[in-house]
Amino acid sequence: MILSFELGMPNNNSWNGRWSGGNDLYARVINFGRGKAANEKAKEILDKGYFYYNFGDGWGASVTVKEIDSKEAAKIRRKSKGFCGYDWMIASIKEKGRIEA
Repeated sequence: MILSFELGMPNNNSWNGRWSGGNDLYARVINFGRGKAANEKAKEILDKGYFYYNFGDGWGASVTVKEIDSKEAAKIRRKSKGFCGYDWMIASIKEKGRIEA
């Protein structure tokens, strides 16, 4: 099973109310494999589908997760500009089922 994790900044404390990266795609593609345990873990994450983290300073990040096929995965990998240093959020979602610093 292949999942895409897309980063957003729905709440921000910038001077103009916008995130400078709002027009770009920040996403990671994770292949969970085909095993029973991997599929169960991926399904747990997909059941939630949306994760939010409050930085406590007026900024908040979101991670939207969806199942994709290999064709869509290749497209996302080409277009993505990385994950802005927030890969720890994906690791937290995979380990704990939520974003936790």
